[in-house]
Amino acid sequence: MNIIQFVPRLPPAIDGVGDYALNLACQLRQDFGIKTHFIVSDPTWTGATHIEGFPVRKVTVHSADTLLSLLPSDRAATVLLHYVGYGYAKRGCPVWLADGLQRWRTASTHRTIVTMFHEVYASGRPPWTSAFWLFPLQRNLASQLVQLSDRCLTSKQGYGDILTYLSQGKHTSIPCLPVFSNIGEPERVLPLTERQRQLVVFGGREKRLRVYQNSWSILSHTCQHLEIEQILDIGTPTQLSLSTIDHVPIMEMGQQSAKEISSILSNSLVGFFDYPTDFLAKSTIFAAYCAHGVLPVSAQCTALPVDGIAPGKHYWFPDKQTTDLKSVTQMQAIANNAYNWYQTHNLSVQAKTFATQLTALSQPKFRNNNS
Repeated sequence: MNIIQFVPRLPPAIDGVGDYALNLACQLRQDFGIKTHFIVSDPTWTGATHIEGFPVRKVTVHSADTLLSLLPSDRAATVLLHYVGYGYAKRGCPVWLADGLQRWRTASTHRTIVTMFHEVYASGRPPWTSAFWLFPLQRNLASQLVQLSDRCLTSKQGYGDILTYLSQGKHTSIPCLPVFSNIGEPERVLPLTERQRQLVVFGGREKRLRVYQNSWSILSHTCQHLEIEQILDIGTPTQLSLSTIDHVPIMEMGQQSAKEISSILSNSLVGFFDYPTDFLAKSTIFAAYCAHGVLPVSAQCTALPVDGIAPGKHYWFPDKQTTDLKSVTQMQAIANNAYNWYQTHNLSVQAKTFATQLTALSQPKFRNNNS
């Protein structure tokens, strides 16, 4: 089976959605023989014409006609769209994408579209942002795409509920798959007692800046309480003058390969992040920490579990008054819970789910069924 995967960008660009799609393509090929042809939507993207053995073409102009010129003209073909509005248009309103796919899909009843909604639409707040004014259009585009799609998936249950509503009865069961680790999944993870007492701050520049600028005191408390000996900062340089935090040295590692990051995490005690915990299911940073068996430590906390992720069970929130860890056994329990939660939707599980959604569409008896 051959499919078209449509993405904003691919490596060498730093793009979580592109990394997700590329890892998924490799697993689909390995486990199910499903081959991918990629279409990249960013006209400024520069990369190879083949990546990991997959052909890659690029949209040169954002228009429905240009998109149609790149999509297969076969009567029967399948597109897997990785949707995130801001990945396809500056203001999050890719009208050209929706129009092009609509025209392509309706030209033949044997063509199919599967959409992975990495996002649905912006919240529309606050009023001085463009999202406030463009929220209705973003919502209408999401509604158009979910109704156009033969199958839908998403990374967050809240998104799934929104999409089910927007589908107006077409999709009654949308699989929700929290994202997998884009830097690999080690076959074996060391217990925390066998790791270096080092803490990793990993991710995009803005996310790491938030750690150092907004969560300094929580990071310091974590280091002191867990007797951290060094902090490893991994990613695009922050341009901050980082040296120590309460006498704990900070080593700026810069950008590293996925293999190198995986090796570092596999030997580290803690993975620290400052990310809205309501959205951890779509965080590739949290996914990487879980997959590598580190103790995830959050600078934020939700009162109730979201997407099966609970504070104190799947990550530690270092509240000085109430939640200090008392033993390595407690630390290991949290790391184990995070690791086990991750295994329910790891890369192999997701590839199987996507393969099921894609291949079901090739059977005529499923052609017009609801999801």
